[in-house]
This record gives sequence, C-alpha cells and structure tokens, in this order.
Amino acid sequence: MASKSLQEPAFLVLSALAAGPLHGYGIAQDVESSSDGRVTLRAGTLYGAIDRLVAAGLVEVDHEEVVDSRLRRYYRLTTEGGSRLAAEAERAEAQARRALERLGARRRASAAARDDAAARPARGLAGGLADGGAVPA
Repeated sequence: MASKSLQEPAFLVLSALAAGPLHGYGIAQDVESSSDGRVTLRAGTLYGAIDRLVAAGLVEVDHEEVVDSRLRRYYRLTTEGGSRLAAEAERAEAQARRALERLGARRRASAAARDDAAARPARGLAGGLADGGAVPA
C-alpha cells in the first residue's frame, strides 16, 4: 500500500483516526462530517478499508469494549499510518496547488483575450464607411 496513492475511503479513515482512536461508527460519522456530507461510508466500504489499513500496518486495534451486549472495537493510527497520511495530504495539497495555479493562468489568459478584443476597433458598418466607404460583406 505504500507505493501507490490511497483510495479516498482509506485516506478519510486515516484522517478520522488522526484525531484519536475511534470505533467504526465514529469513523463513519467523522468522515461524513468532515466531508460536509459529501461522503458516506457504508459498512462494507468502511470495514474493507479498515481491514486493508490494518493489514498494511497503518491502523491497529486500540481497545475493545462491550456496549449494549455488542463488541465495539476502537482503532488508532500507527506511527507508519500517521507518516503515510501526512505524505498523502502533502501530495494532495501539491496537486491542488498546481491545479489552482493552472486555473489562475487560464483565467488571466482569458481576461487578457477579452481585454485585447475590447481594445480592437469595431469592424462594422460604421467602420467600413469610415475606411473609404466599403461595406463589409
């Protein structure tokens, strides 16, 4: 898992656990809240991501407790998981910065083109007559 970028669910799980140990439902709530409702992790996606992160050594079980006769397992970020999250966040930030720079250059070029078009003399009927009476076709 260390060589390729993380899938969004894995990134979001690691991000949720960066605040401290959480159980599965707590992770799902944090992901939904931190994404402003854009991402809702269903149980299969959530626990699949957690299982892959545990297998990769990025997440580990912190502790377990029984609540209402049900086992609640809490997970935490490992040191390696924290490092991986930091690297992924920096990579995403750099990509976003490049995209914004390119969009800014595009906007500046578009504005410059509009300014150039506005600065050119109008070539209509009046322009044609002023140029010797020729009417543009």
